[in-house]
Order: sequence, then C-alpha cells, then structure tokens
Amino acid sequence: MTKQTDKMMLTPQILLKAYSCGLFPMSESADDPELFWVDPEVRGIIPLDQFHIPRSLKKVINRNVFEIKINTEFARVMRECAKETDDRPTTWINDTILKLYQDLFVSGHAHSIEAWKDGELVGGLYGVSLGSAFFGESMFSRETDASKVCLAFLVKHMIKNKFTLLDTQFTTDHLMRFGAIDISRDEYAILLSKAMEVMSIPFNPTITEQS
Repeated sequence: MTKQTDKMMLTPQILLKAYSCGLFPMSESADDPELFWVDPEVRGIIPLDQFHIPRSLKKVINRNVFEIKINTEFARVMRECAKETDDRPTTWINDTILKLYQDLFVSGHAHSIEAWKDGELVGGLYGVSLGSAFFGESMFSRETDASKVCLAFLVKHMIKNKFTLLDTQFTTDHLMRFGAIDISRDEYAILLSKAMEVMSIPFNPTITEQS
C-alpha cells in the first residue's frame, strides 16, 4: 500500500481526479485532521456478474423487511458509518472526510443507499460514482442484514444502469461472501481506465423500493 500524507487543501475536484487515477483518501483516525492517499498493490472489487446473494439474505429481501432509498439522508449515513461500535472501535472518517464527501454529494458524485424500517434509518452505505464505476467507502447496520440488503440493492442498481466497476478498496471475509475478489494494481488500472471512458452515469436521487 502506498501512502502519501496530504498537505494541500483538498477539493471535490481534486478528489474526483484522484479516484480516476486509482487513489482514495483516508485518515489515521477520526481525531486526526490530516488525510493520506492510498493506492493498494492489491485491490478489492466485486465483479457485478459474479455477485452472490446468500440464501438467507434472499429470504430477507423477498420478505421486504426494509424500505430502500437512495440519497435521502446522505449526511446521516456518513455520520452513522463514522460511529464507533463494538466490532469497529475506531474509524478513519474524520471531519475533513465528512465535509469533502458531503460536497461531492451536492455535486452529484457521492451517493447513499439506505435501509429504513418503521420510519427509522437502520442501515446504509455510501460511495462515489464516476464514469461507470462506483467506489464503495463504508457501510453501517443497526438491524441485522440492513447493510447487506443495501449492498444487494446497489449491485442491482448498478447492473440496471450499466455500471461496470464496483470498487470495494479492500476485501474482507464479509465481502468475500458476496463475491469480492482481490486483483492486482495493474489489473485494476485496466478496469478503471475503461470505466473512466464512459460519461458519468447518474443515480436517481429519489428512488425508493421495498426489499
């Protein structure tokens, strides 16, 4: 992994340029105001044509447990992702990142997929869209399977709208259950270059769907 501490004032435009080149920012902790660039030697992606939904999750989706919305509470989703939990005692989402990605949201390049239940936001994920790529950043869940259903909806939405690349940055055991794989930096660069040749695909900002 290549890291470079950021010493300049980041803007949404610089951030999008970085994504188009295979870089993304992180911080050491929520309390550290500085960011650094990350360019992993091994990159995690989910091939859209190999996405796997576990049988138990299919049952949850078929029961319409959650109402899925896009972009109705982007800032709240980010704040929920930034919270410390028992299984995630630290977070890399600092105030700088919160501000940057909310600016990207206003410009139409950052999006949230949200799971609602009984009028409450109980899970979600957010990321960046550019060209025909979606760069997943973080997810949270306050109800069992809520974030998993959001991921399944995201993939369905991407396939429907002809996206080509779902970047997970890294793989985890959790993501590998859904088909996430590791590829080399060179392999990723080829997929990214093809995705950047496409005019940015818009997300529908008001989609609501039972799942």
